[in-house]
Amino acid sequence: MKILVINGPNLNMLGLRDKDQYGSFTLDDLNGIILNHFKDIEFDFFQSNHEGEIIDKLQTFSKYDGIIINPGAFTHYSYAIRDSIELISIDVIEVHISSVDSREEFRRKSVTAPVCTGKISGFKEYSYILGIEYLVRNL
Repeated sequence: MKILVINGPNLNMLGLRDKDQYGSFTLDDLNGIILNHFKDIEFDFFQSNHEGEIIDKLQTFSKYDGIIINPGAFTHYSYAIRDSIELISIDVIEVHISSVDSREEFRRKSVTAPVCTGKISGFKEYSYILGIEYLVRNL
């Protein structure tokens, strides 16, 4: 099984951002947590602050069994990423480290979640673990 994990803008700054919302772990720590939790799964980790690069990576979906995506701020307005996800024929799970529904009003709307298999938010690094668990159990 091979899973693609995509992280969007500013997630490369984990560990420096608001620790109450995002925890104290870095993106490398997060990737390590995932690898330690799922030793029998092959992962491809990708992070970009650029919308087009994320779209290009999504378009490689045929190499994977499932996708975990944290679109970051693109969640709220990127119809281009939404359209890319909509074309994908495998499960895509949207995850968020913070509880987006209990934050600022603009963060409560996701344009990408309606074309994903599901959305998990608010469980810090465990949002990723829960999303991957879903993929493992349903593939």
